[in-house]
Amino acid sequence: MKFSARIYKIGVNPYVLLPVKILKKLFKDAGKEKGNIPVKLIIKEQAFIQNLVRYSGKWRLYLNIPMRKTSGKDVGDTIEIDIEFDATERITPMHPKLELALKKNKKANEIFMHCLHQDKKKFYGT
Repeated sequence: MKFSARIYKIGVNPYVLLPVKILKKLFKDAGKEKGNIPVKLIIKEQAFIQNLVRYSGKWRLYLNIPMRKTSGKDVGDTIEIDIEFDATERITPMHPKLELALKKNKKANEIFMHCLHQDKKKFYGT
């Protein structure tokens, strides 16, 4: 789904707002309207992955430096983006040193697992 949007900035973070029609389609494809929505983007034929997030009452698509560099656009400019829901599972492997430290320290492992569970509840409502 292609759209054009002006690049705004909140704090130090550049972002765009998506048209309502595209937001509704992404919610439908994701099967949810809460938490982060993983998306795939194409900006000037370059593919990117990102998360659509709700912050301060608005759904925002944050644009990192490589995205803006590829587009040749920055805050105040209008950018063209092709976006779709990304159903690919995103897993970041645990660093081996962290895994070893958690195996050695039972209490630290319990706290770490508790934090993971709380984070999951916060974002996914589970």
